[in-house]
Amino acid sequence: MAFTLPALPYAFNALEPHIDARTMEIHHGKHHNAYVTNLNNAVVGKPEENLSIEEICKNISKYPMVVRNNGGGHYNHSLFWQIMGPNAGGKPTGALADAIQGTFGSFEEFQKQFNAAATSRFGSGWAWLVKEGSGKLVISSTPNQDNPLMDIADVKGTPILGLDVWEHAYYLHYQNRRPDYCTAFWNVINWSEVSKRFSA
Repeated sequence: MAFTLPALPYAFNALEPHIDARTMEIHHGKHHNAYVTNLNNAVVGKPEENLSIEEICKNISKYPMVVRNNGGGHYNHSLFWQIMGPNAGGKPTGALADAIQGTFGSFEEFQKQFNAAATSRFGSGWAWLVKEGSGKLVISSTPNQDNPLMDIADVKGTPILGLDVWEHAYYLHYQNRRPDYCTAFWNVINWSEVSKRFSA
């Protein structure tokens, strides 16, 4: 198989009470697993079977919608699990903190704008903190399983922080209260991982 489901780097219940164990179990084991399975079925025997998921995303306009949806789903969730963790939250430090301060004026203003991108995304999608090619930080959101790596994205760059706002990410615990889920997300962000992605 070209692509595999990455193991969660923590237990299903590690993000409680902010994200419940049952949601994590279904989200990782069912939803993400389905994206991987469907992506593998779509690329088997084709040249893209030998490409990285990043290479596929960067040239996504060349591929059929099944690759775009499931490839995006695989990439986005693989990032999502990594940028969260137990004993996390707080604020970033170092170069990332300086960049956020310089771009948005304050961490609180950054939070406000990121939450707005997440809560105003109609239907399913993602909110992102993106490092553009110039090194500048920008907040964006994408529909469905699109992401800023894709050549079809309105805002292009390297996503360093992403929030899944599909209902399957929060409905069991928060029902239709997406803003509450977005607020809770700040308690589980693994800023050391986000900083690593910013510096890479």
